[in-house]
Order: sequence, then C-alpha cells, then structure tokens
Amino acid sequence: MDVKTLSTVIGHVSSATTLNVYAHVTDDMQRQAAVRIDRGIGKAKTAESTPPAEPSTAMTNFRPTRERKRRWGTGSLSRNQNGQWVGRYKITWPDGRLETRRVHADTEEECERLLAIMIAEMRAEVAAEKERLRAESKAG
Repeated sequence: MDVKTLSTVIGHVSSATTLNVYAHVTDDMQRQAAVRIDRGIGKAKTAESTPPAEPSTAMTNFRPTRERKRRWGTGSLSRNQNGQWVGRYKITWPDGRLETRRVHADTEEECERLLAIMIAEMRAEVAAEKERLRAESKAG
C-alpha cells in the first residue's frame, strides 16, 4: 500500500509521521543502495562474485506501540518526566472558549479518580453557565 493511503487509514495527518514511525532500513536495503550508488554515480562495475541481493522475507524485531485509546469525554492520562501522572480534560464553554484543566497524582489510579472528579465539576460549571445564560436571555 502506498504511504499516503496507509497514513490516512492509520489516522496520521502527515505521511512523514507514518514514515518516521513505521519505516526502517534493513542491511539488505543498505547493500542494494550502495550497489546502485556505485553503478550510477561512481560508474563502477559490481563484483561478479557478489550475487544479487534477494528480497528479505525475514521479519524484523520492530514492534509498533499503541497507546490505550480512551472514549471521548473521559480526558487523557500521561506521565511527565518526573514520573508523576497527569490527567487532562478539555471542555468548550457556552461562549465558545476552550478550557483545559489538569490534575496531578503519584499513581495512575489516583489520577483516574481525581480526573473523574474534575470532569464532573467542569461539566457542572458549564451546565450552570448555560442555565445562567438561558435565564438572562429570558429576562432580557
């Protein structure tokens, strides 16, 4: 499959991201490139004793890593450089502004618990603001 299609299927914005994450160079690829460079640029003849390189069918030790996907509206968790867990949640206010808040904890479980509390509080704040705006529009 071509790189552009693969990057779209995977969900990458750029083909460069896909290539940076999933592309790798094998020893056979390096040897073939060296032979082509010798032929093209150096005008050198390849040694007769060197058999043409066959495509490698062996698997490499490359293993992509996938982060756990979270459902929409449940925030995100990550670890900072100090090893502390950070929970983030973004919410859009009725006036259209986007606000992000964070919680910090020493364990993933504690961070999940604090994040759930923060999300509930933020949703309640937004609901109260929407109600306040509705009341103002009815009164005005």
